[in-house]
Amino acid sequence: MTNGVQGEAGGIDLTDRQRLAWLRLIRSDNVGPVTFRHLVNHFGTAETAAEMLPELSARGGATRRIVVATREDAEREFDIARRFGARFVGVGEPDYPKALRTIDDAPPLLAIKGNAEFVRPPGVGMVGARNASIVGCKFASRMAQDLASAGYVVVSGLARGIDAAAHHASLGSGTIAAMAGGLDRPYPQENLALYDRITSGAGLAISEMPFGWEPRARDFPRRNRLIAGISLGLVVIEAAHRSGSLITARRAAEFGRLVFAVPGSPLDPRAAGCNALLKDGAIVTTEAADVLEALAPLSRSDPSSYSLAEPEDEARILRAPPDDSDRESVVEALGPAPVEIDDIVRHTGLSPAAIYLILLELDLAGRLQRHQGGSVSLIYL
Repeated sequence: MTNGVQGEAGGIDLTDRQRLAWLRLIRSDNVGPVTFRHLVNHFGTAETAAEMLPELSARGGATRRIVVATREDAEREFDIARRFGARFVGVGEPDYPKALRTIDDAPPLLAIKGNAEFVRPPGVGMVGARNASIVGCKFASRMAQDLASAGYVVVSGLARGIDAAAHHASLGSGTIAAMAGGLDRPYPQENLALYDRITSGAGLAISEMPFGWEPRARDFPRRNRLIAGISLGLVVIEAAHRSGSLITARRAAEFGRLVFAVPGSPLDPRAAGCNALLKDGAIVTTEAADVLEALAPLSRSDPSSYSLAEPEDEARILRAPPDDSDRESVVEALGPAPVEIDDIVRHTGLSPAAIYLILLELDLAGRLQRHQGGSVSLIYL
């Protein structure tokens, strides 16, 4: 790990200075989890990467100066977290969910509050309709109790309906609530008492968003990927077509997680999404035993560890910085349709190291879109 010292179980223990630099970098303009990883891999530390952001953005053709979070900004958020009873953990540290480390866009830092021991056992996600039926909530409660009794942590999103039922049933025995806003902005308000119980030690709440951040509609899909990423499998109970639950199921499938769906009546719109998942190959689920049997082989394996520093590769070592003609070649090779980075390398004849740096410059200038699976496309300003 480039930006930390080796700790227990092959993980890391960030120093206070490193943690502050990580927060500063991830809170800067145009720096998402994937960009964060590439920056630290290239420059060695988050501190150095943050100082290079203006230059990289300008080289990428930015039309305005990039806003880089200051050390004072990061210190202020750290102080807010401490006063709220929360703290930040970095990817690879012992209190960071192991399975979440393995996804491409794992958050570099998570704010957590509650009992961090609940990141240790394997997780099972449970999502479903906000306007869930009485029967659906009862089923979710029984499923969550059975999974928690079997040693799994139940992961959900604190929404009304199925989420709330799953959290309530697994309080104390193991539940994680992934938040769409800052930890100090739980949503919805009707679940505030449940949130207080979770963060008081009966569970664990996590968020990648800044403190004070009010959740918006576009933040919930990001939250959903956390649920899918933490979990070895995802159980969907009562989900309509075009629901957030189906977004979570799609991300779970992309991450290689098992997707379980509870069948429902064809006459109930709340069952349409689950029934569609079953047609697409989701595992038919009518009791916890269906989930436990399928997950048993996975729960015995240890998720592969995350590393910011990629293996040393002669092809990735940059001998000289790219020039304007190199940048022009890459921009010309890109378009609105996603392409694989390997294809850009073959098309331009440039070294992978040069390509990665030019893509970083375009990304920080707001001209690059990164897609699931590592492909990229150009944004026309």
